[in-house]
Amino acid sequence: MEKEFKGRVVIKGCGTYKALVTHSGFNTLASYKNCKKGKNICTDQNNKELYGKSTVGKALCLPQTIGSTTGGMVLYNASYTSCAPGALLFSKTIDSLAAAGAILADVWTDNSMPTVDKLGDEFLQYVKDDDEIEIKDDGVVIVRR
Repeated sequence: MEKEFKGRVVIKGCGTYKALVTHSGFNTLASYKNCKKGKNICTDQNNKELYGKSTVGKALCLPQTIGSTTGGMVLYNASYTSCAPGALLFSKTIDSLAAAGAILADVWTDNSMPTVDKLGDEFLQYVKDDDEIEIKDDGVVIVRR
């Protein structure tokens, strides 16, 4: 079974990933306290859906990011150290800090994160952890179960 969603491309890219889903805001600083080369386990105890799970290489499906102004640099650093999500998929409009981090990662590292926003509330209600996510260059996101 599959369902297709269309969003706005922030960082172009395509690929297939396993979904990691949160319905809460994603606090980048709290989530990447123990980021090490190629490895990260979410350390944000306030995010019960992600706490203790690896974010590396996953399609992180979220409404938005939250937290301090360091959020963009934290995402960039996660990409630089190869412990970032494989892709960022926002149900809402991406915030400026997450956009800055995704853009910095795209420009300054070899670990670009395809990023799509405005996928809608239905997307976040539909997608589940470990669903297969296919991202197309035009902002089409296909969720397969």
